[in-house]
Amino acid sequence: MPKLKTRKSVSKRIKITKKKKGLRSKAGRRHLLSSKTTKRKRNLRKKSVVSAGEKRLIKTAMPYAQ
Repeated sequence: MPKLKTRKSVSKRIKITKKKKGLRSKAGRRHLLSSKTTKRKRNLRKKSVVSAGEKRLIKTAMPYAQ
């Protein structure tokens, strides 16, 4: 069998934890930050866990990370 290719765009955006959860950055912190509150920007800094529906897609995109 040939090797499966990893989607490099997905591997750069998502990190897999030891317990096989996917961590991603939150959207909305690139521009127009002056209109957002400090609390909102601080919460956007944190990582969030990938949802269960998206987890299946990530598993196919990153076959050797799982």
